[in-house]
Amino acid sequence: MPATNIDEVLVSLDQILADTRARGSRLSLFAALYRLVTARVREGIQRGRFEDGPRMDRLDTVFASRYLDAFAGHARGGPVTKSWRVAFAASDDVSLIGLQHLLLGMNAHINLDLGIAAASVCPGPAIEGLHADFDRINDVLAELLSGVQAALGEASPMLATLDRFCGAADETFAGFAIAKARKQAWRVATVLATLPPEHHGMAIALLDQQTATLGRLITRPDPTTSAALALIRLQEADDVATLTDALLRVQ
Repeated sequence: MPATNIDEVLVSLDQILADTRARGSRLSLFAALYRLVTARVREGIQRGRFEDGPRMDRLDTVFASRYLDAFAGHARGGPVTKSWRVAFAASDDVSLIGLQHLLLGMNAHINLDLGIAAASVCPGPAIEGLHADFDRINDVLAELLSGVQAALGEASPMLATLDRFCGAADETFAGFAIAKARKQAWRVATVLATLPPEHHGMAIALLDQQTATLGRLITRPDPTTSAALALIRLQEADDVATLTDALLRVQ
């Protein structure tokens, strides 16, 4: 059954995690990260962190449902967006590091799904009323960055070394990159919210194509980056369940 609130989203994410973790699938990595973020958003709603808690619950549910539907479609061999197809197909690529799998999920979900979900929840002029709460999610994500990097470092010694070497610089860069992606998602939301419904399909198809192209670049970056990632992968543990559990323990 489709999720109707954020609590049901968490139940569905737990089901995906149980399935993917048991199979040793790398799809469990993004599922774990997404569950972590969703639980933190629910906590924020409960604590009154957002201007409109019920609206944020609806947004999170609509947003998450795009991932849940994509995962279900992939599992049964049905059609999924090009962006998610790239992310799901990469789960069989053992040459990718854990961070790349997370980035692939984030790419599809932020660059494609987020703007669509926001425009759906707040169509027309109502979209502007969502802006402040939309941006507050950036703070939630920033609070989790250090813990997520530490979790990745548990399975990837070279990433941990880079994290120590860079100090706070890499967290600052990662936070900037996420905020930039979400800023673009907001632009997408404002365009879709004011676009006539008959034009949504074409606009979303174009966005999906662009996002899928970016996903393919994550899997196959430039030669210098590819060489660096290959070195990181040599020392990264293959125990997907352990990394998944480390992500779920982030505070």
